[in-house]
Amino acid sequence: MLFGKKKARLTALIVGGLMACGIFAGCGSDQAASSGDEIVVGSNFELTGNHAQYGSNANNGFKLAIKEINEKGGINGKKVKIVEADAKSETAESVNAATKLISDDKVKAIIGPAVTANVIAESDVAAQNKISVIAPAATNPDVTVENGEVKPYIFRSCFIDPQQGTVMAEFASKDLNAKTAVLYLDSSSDYSKSLGKVFKEKFEAAGGKVVMEEAFLAKDQDFKATLTKIQTANADVIFVPAYYEEVGKIVKQARELGITAAMLGTDGWDDPKVIDIAGKDALNNTYFCTHYFEKDDEVQPFIEAYNKEYGTAPNVFAALGYDAGKMLIDAINRGGEDGEKIRESIENIKDLQVGTGKMTMDPKTHNPIKGVVVIETKDGMRDMRAKIAPEG
Repeated sequence: MLFGKKKARLTALIVGGLMACGIFAGCGSDQAASSGDEIVVGSNFELTGNHAQYGSNANNGFKLAIKEINEKGGINGKKVKIVEADAKSETAESVNAATKLISDDKVKAIIGPAVTANVIAESDVAAQNKISVIAPAATNPDVTVENGEVKPYIFRSCFIDPQQGTVMAEFASKDLNAKTAVLYLDSSSDYSKSLGKVFKEKFEAAGGKVVMEEAFLAKDQDFKATLTKIQTANADVIFVPAYYEEVGKIVKQARELGITAAMLGTDGWDDPKVIDIAGKDALNNTYFCTHYFEKDDEVQPFIEAYNKEYGTAPNVFAALGYDAGKMLIDAINRGGEDGEKIRESIENIKDLQVGTGKMTMDPKTHNPIKGVVVIETKDGMRDMRAKIAPEG
């Protein structure tokens, strides 16, 4: 979802190289063994810093999945122990956290971080030690595939940006009969820019035209000057692939200016707080794609369990963290605790019921094959407008 891959790669090379020369010598999967009646796994999320909201929610979902399996007796008679580390919303800290989890805590696998740049940063450290990583929310294709080659130990529980951009472009063209569109992107986020690029390509391939492209920065508060400019385009749809904090303000201010065009987004919109920020009426005629619809029967067990555990409805980060936990539990249950066996088992996940539905792992890309839903908000209520079956 959030990016910065060039900085992440440089950080990983510097920190990972230093670590590989010292404390990682001989610290492979055989030594990362849990002892006694416990299976030790790592949580490496952004618990502090700018991305703490995302990391903390994903971590909560992950912890719920582990709590559930432990209450059922654990995996093969062993309880699962989570060792938490704080990636601190920084690439260097994500590497430091992964280093500690692997070298000191001897974890079997790592879940997280939430942010793409931090996942990429820890990738080399994990690969050097043959420790599998499941990234719940890192949607950039480069997380699992580099230079056309799949990264053996890196997986994800979310779908990728091209899938979201394609779904929303097709929805705009076919379902809304849109002929013109405006892109309003977060220029500080590769997530937003990547989605904008895909949307434009697919929308124009379907016969539409992107007539204007504008930008804002994360944490901006006043969007009215740019929205006034966007209003002059008189486009059929406005595509805003961003996160709910800014999205809520953008939608609210757009409606205050009299903009009535359909506003479209992606999974970054998927948080109950967006209604509080934007207001019920402002969100009429808005649509976004995401990983599940909360009224689907198959996701009710997760939603009810999360509500019971935390006293609030889950957002998409929590759901994807839960999914990652279910994936890891399934892999260890089928393949055992050996690091290479865990990797092989994750790679061969098939028709696994997770929190957001059923998923199968694509062994060629390490991306989950899963469905996408398009949600419409009307009078403060969300309803499923379309459900796209998984490909593959």
